Amino acid sequence: MRELLTIFFSFLKIGAFTFGGGYAMIPLIEHEVVGRRRWLTAEEFGDLLTIAQAAPGPISLNTAVFVGYKYRKYSGAIAAILGVVVPSFVIILLVAVFFSQMRHNHWVEAAFMGMRPAVVALIVTPIIGLAKGMRWWLVAIAAATALTVWHFGISPIWFLIGGVLGGVVWAARIGEEVEQ
Repeated sequence: MRELLTIFFSFLKIGAFTFGGGYAMIPLIEHEVVGRRRWLTAEEFGDLLTIAQAAPGPISLNTAVFVGYKYRKYSGAIAAILGVVVPSFVIILLVAVFFSQMRHNHWVEAAFMGMRPAVVALIVTPIIGLAKGMRWWLVAIAAATALTVWHFGISPIWFLIGGVLGGVVWAARIGEEVEQ
């Protein structure tokens, strides 16, 4: 039971002090589960993060579920997901109740404007971390894909489908070379 409470409070802390959505949580989750708690190795976390990104749903929830499950199976997954969701639920509930009264408050608008650069940095940090282990040409493909999606408004789904097909063809080609 103590381990489940540790999982819950670890993810509660992450959920409560992260602004900017799921990708902004990734460095905090990595610090907590790899650096501080040592529930996962850096390699395991990288693999888990890849799966979390590919799975449908918010990456922060997927990551919490996978970390909790890896550490304490189903009960760990439930503890992690509750921990990461409760702060957002409470904050959204409070904002919904009080936002109409403070929506045009100068100080609230200034606070949100001040948080924007920090949120961008928190989103970019895991991207740079993931790119460190990649070959230069894979980073170039990722950058070109991101710029194409942003500039032309093409759905990223097409690039995901293309990446899956390219990966399958590449794996089949390597498989043929290994058999020969």
